[in-house]
Amino acid sequence: TRIKVNTKTVEPKLVCVEYPGVFSSADRMLATLGGEPKVTKTYSNPSKRLELRYRPQDPFCHSLYGNRVSSGNLLLRVRRRARKNDPKDAEIHMDMLGVIGTTYKFMGLADFQCLAVHSEGGKHTPLYDKIILRKPESQEFFEQPMPYFLPPPIFSRLDSPVDYFYRPDVHLNQMPGDSKNFIGLNRAGRPHNAIFVSFTDPVVPAECLEAAKVTWKRICMNECDKKAEEQLKKMFESRPIWSRNAVKANINLHPDKLKLLLPFYAYYMVTGPWRSLWVKLGYDPRKTPEAKKYQMLDFRIRCSSKHGYLLSNIPIKAKRSSLNYSLPNTLNKSGKCFRIMEKLSVSSVSSPQESSYIFREGMLPPHRQMFYQVCDLDVESIQKEIEQNNGNEQHCDERDGWCVVGTTDKLRDMISAMIKAVIRAQKPSQSVKDVYAEEEEDAVGEYENREDEEEDEEDEFQPSEGSENEMETEILDYM
Repeated sequence: TRIKVNTKTVEPKLVCVEYPGVFSSADRMLATLGGEPKVTKTYSNPSKRLELRYRPQDPFCHSLYGNRVSSGNLLLRVRRRARKNDPKDAEIHMDMLGVIGTTYKFMGLADFQCLAVHSEGGKHTPLYDKIILRKPESQEFFEQPMPYFLPPPIFSRLDSPVDYFYRPDVHLNQMPGDSKNFIGLNRAGRPHNAIFVSFTDPVVPAECLEAAKVTWKRICMNECDKKAEEQLKKMFESRPIWSRNAVKANINLHPDKLKLLLPFYAYYMVTGPWRSLWVKLGYDPRKTPEAKKYQMLDFRIRCSSKHGYLLSNIPIKAKRSSLNYSLPNTLNKSGKCFRIMEKLSVSSVSSPQESSYIFREGMLPPHRQMFYQVCDLDVESIQKEIEQNNGNEQHCDERDGWCVVGTTDKLRDMISAMIKAVIRAQKPSQSVKDVYAEEEEDAVGEYENREDEEEDEEDEFQPSEGSENEMETEILDYM
């Protein structure tokens, strides 16, 4: 047998998919992967896993996901030629077609499947024609009797089986207590040393934790950090209560360092009228009526036909959209590590604008949910509403603080009316019917582009910006 290898041509780079099944039609196999455009789009994003749906026409089909791994394999084309009168005298030709640098391997299990079928009395009735809109339907279609069928988007967050048996982790118990270089399975607690205070707690702390002092002194290395420390000290001397957004707007300090500096001068209120705010150590706003102007107002933009405008009429993009949500089993956790480390090395931090914590008449807030301190509501009519009981404060209410009961709701109504006036001024001739038509067009456009927007948001890494729920985010930062 003679072997000849042809390596003269330039080998292209190829991608391999180890398909978990036997197929006779390459087109039908590719359809289960979403088609060639979907495979190409997944390959362009290293953090994405390759999705496989054995029933691509079934919207209730739970997917199987392939992990992206690097490989150094070769794709060869082998041809064997033998003489008719002497089969043992053969010649084998091998051509190198390309180098496989990336391979998708389906090493996990598919999620549990749930068919859209109603079972009753030993009979199975399919529900696909009753719950899937294939064409515009009349009102009778939506009013027909229908059994409940509300399956979850996923049944299991993990696709690799683990023998747990409710036993303690053996490796965790063997973790050395003093070793700082040990890499554990779980993230270690963050040593931010913040003090949390509830509205019902009898006293407030007068000093920070000793660990907070040690941690900040260890982190405070350069003149910029010392300057930020002195600046924050003066801020709390002039005003005893601040929100994190207000601090970030006035101090040019990396958010991760700001987390260590704030517990050095203040404690965090969890509940009550000053919730999600940082209060100067030793200052108790529940005993000081002057603290009324520092209370927090949780405001959310109201969007409905009742208020005259919908989401499409507001030029404010939500921080998160349900259309852009990615299930946890669709992402590779290690896909963006190199980008995160690269951008964390940048020392310059851009301060947010004043609009992140100040409201003025005629402006639109930057987000659909805002956390304002009432002293930062720079509107004369709002301040008059807040000061209507000045000098007559008798009791600090857990909801309205030192203000008159019901003031919080009135302030929200006043801000909503101002925002409504701004929106109507921008589109004065638009009717409610036009609003609905525009909302429908925007919904279709957003649905078509949601995957592109999702990938763009994943590429933009902003350290420690937090979620839309500011209080929940800050608490998680210090756990």
